[in-house]
Amino acid sequence: MLPRTPDELLSTTRAVRRRLDFDRPVERRLIEECLELALQAPSGKNRQHWEFVVVSDPERKLALAQLYLLGLRHGADLVSPPGSLDRVPDTPERWARVREGSGHLAANLHRVPYLVIPCVHAPRREYLTTTTAQANIWGSVLPAAWSFMLAARARGLGTVFTTPHLNFEKEAAAMLGIPYPEVMQTCLIPVAHTLGLDFRPARRAPLDEVAHWDAW
Repeated sequence: MLPRTPDELLSTTRAVRRRLDFDRPVERRLIEECLELALQAPSGKNRQHWEFVVVSDPERKLALAQLYLLGLRHGADLVSPPGSLDRVPDTPERWARVREGSGHLAANLHRVPYLVIPCVHAPRREYLTTTTAQANIWGSVLPAAWSFMLAARARGLGTVFTTPHLNFEKEAAAMLGIPYPEVMQTCLIPVAHTLGLDFRPARRAPLDEVAHWDAW
């Protein structure tokens, strides 16, 4: 376990793409510990409608990596140029780093020791058309996914919340035996040891720009 305070853990759990160690094995015990902690997360009405698919089989990882790459090229999840709402001033160098990191992960995703897919039971996904319905379903699984990522960081593991493969969610479900009509995949989290442990707080907008008190 890394000797981190809660504040240090929360401020240094980064989206790790370029610093994942693809060659160092990860003990299954560490993944199980992270999942046990994820199960302590809150969920809507305490229903705990989550499931976690943990993939380590090389052939399945390669198939998921191929879907991931297709998802990147599909359009909706292509890394797009910065927009007017970006809070960090963009430069050509920063934009190049973003594209490099995304491409590096896509090219090596099959080499990551574990791919974790948090899922949630949603037997009537066709009705998830309102903000309330979507907030209820995502709010019942994303806190667990984030708890998993924090627990991984505490154990010297790197993670990143990714979504490109969801462009082909049905194909991934068929490959992994996930009952697509009833269970939604929320993301894909690569898990590996990191190249170094010296992650620092990220540059963020000042609190005064994003916190609204009593009204917008």
